[in-house]
Amino acid sequence: MAMASSLAGSALSYARPVKAINTNSISFTSARKGNAFLRLQPVPMRFAVCCAAKKETVEKVCDIVKKQLAVPEGTEVSGASKFSDLGADSLDTVEIVMGLEEEFHISVEESSAQSIATVEDAAALIDKLVEAKSAEAKSS
Repeated sequence: MAMASSLAGSALSYARPVKAINTNSISFTSARKGNAFLRLQPVPMRFAVCCAAKKETVEKVCDIVKKQLAVPEGTEVSGASKFSDLGADSLDTVEIVMGLEEEFHISVEESSAQSIATVEDAAALIDKLVEAKSAEAKSS
């Protein structure tokens, strides 16, 4: 074990930085041929949004949330806005979901509704449900 530590230490002590591809990725190579190199790369975010909602959907959801929660004029509501930060309790969230179902002519399962915390979450779910509904209609 001590041998591995000293080997790793010596390999790193000879390492010199080379070109960084971007600020999140760093590469090191050794000064001598034959030594291993170390490359550090960022770990992907666990909860990254892979398919962002359409801008129009986010805007509609913002309008519905403002109306449903009677958000004071001038209060900014964006995709990142959390319902709880806007003063919504669980009953308000249920009413928001009902308003979204009515506006977009969709049905949101209770399990999906419970996972909605932000405007972006709601908009992404709506886009997914609307897309599934239109695909189902096309195949019929």
